[in-house]
Amino acid sequence: MKTLTVKYFAMFREHAGASEETLELDAATARDVFEQTRSRHGSSEPIGHCKVAINDEMADWTASVKDGDVVLLFPPVAGG
Repeated sequence: MKTLTVKYFAMFREHAGASEETLELDAATARDVFEQTRSRHGSSEPIGHCKVAINDEMADWTASVKDGDVVLLFPPVAGG
């Protein structure tokens, strides 16, 4: 188990009902964090509707997470 801070933005914040939370998760990758928080909050958003950053650096879904990391989940930003 790892203690991770997960920060949510836009629709992910709405689903979680909070902008961030500290969780103990059995997660090895950013994808694991996404799947576990999605289940936890009843979100149906597919992974393709989300970007991830670990410790303020954009990351791939296969990136490893370590105890104490901060994981940010947010939708892709579109300009106009």
